[in-house]
Formats: sequence, C-alpha cells, structure tokens
Amino acid sequence: MQLPPWPAEPPRCGTVHLRAFRDDDMPAVRELATDPYVPLIGSLPAHADDAQAAAWIARQQDRWATGAGFSFALAGPDDRMAGTAGLHLAELAEGRATAGYAVLPSQRGHGRAAAALTALTAFAWSIGGLHRVALLVEPWNTASVRTAERAGYLREGVLRSHTEIGGTRRDMLLYAATR
Repeated sequence: MQLPPWPAEPPRCGTVHLRAFRDDDMPAVRELATDPYVPLIGSLPAHADDAQAAAWIARQQDRWATGAGFSFALAGPDDRMAGTAGLHLAELAEGRATAGYAVLPSQRGHGRAAAALTALTAFAWSIGGLHRVALLVEPWNTASVRTAERAGYLREGVLRSHTEIGGTRRDMLLYAATR
C-alpha cells in the first residue's frame, strides 16, 4: 500500500520531535536493547551488538518504503535519540492505525513518551481517511497507562489473552484516540 508522504516538518510536541532514524542513533538503540521488556515486544534483539542495532535501524528506515507505517526516532532539543514512536498502518484502508512507543531507560520520567504520543497522534490526523489510532498496554504498565491518558487516549476495555509476549499470552488494555 502506498503511504502518505514522509512529513516535511518533524511532528512536534513541546521539546520533543519525531524524526527519521539515522546511523548515529546506534548507541541509543543499543541502550534500548538493554531494557528487559523492549526486546520482548519488537524486533530489537536483547543486548544487541553493533550489527544487530544497525540492522534494526535499517528495518525502521524501511517501514515507510514498504508500506508498513511510519517509524520515528523520538528526539529532544539536542536532536539525540531518546526513544521511538511508530504509527503502524496495516489497517489504513479501514481507517485504523496502531501506535507504539518506547523510551530509553536513561530518558524516562520526563514526559517524553506522552509528548511523543501526542505528536504522533497529531501527525496521524494529517493522514486522510484515518479515523482511529489504537494503543495496547499491558495492565501492569502504569507508566504507559499514564502516557496514553496524558496524550488523550481513552481506555476502551481489556482484550483477554490477546498478545503473546515472551512466550506467554497476556491481557492487554485497549486505548484509542478517534478523529
């Protein structure tokens, strides 16, 4: 599927902006790979070496070209990567998308995730035909629950035994923002 153009101006909220991944993001990607949870929910290997981190960056750079969606590096005022934010568009034809984000362990606790999700959602509304952005959060993840709510997402319910994470089926809270 042909996606809308890459944004001419990086999506922003406060001091956070979303930009394309670059090769110099490798140290940040390697830090993200040290988080015990992030490798369980995505394609970044735990404790990634340079080759694995470079391959992961390349996959993020290809997401738009392959029609999967938009994968952004979350960056602060210094333009250094502080995390990731993604808009997955497999259901764009039905007017739906799914959002995701992760913040480097050293960058947590400063509101960057909520700012990134707010910027990502505002960008989503620039895509014609998109009416709903969903977000799945494990019930124990109170930081992500707060992030979703701060970014204006509403809790819609619990999806029981929805997602396999680390070899175990897990319940997920469903949050969504609608146009």
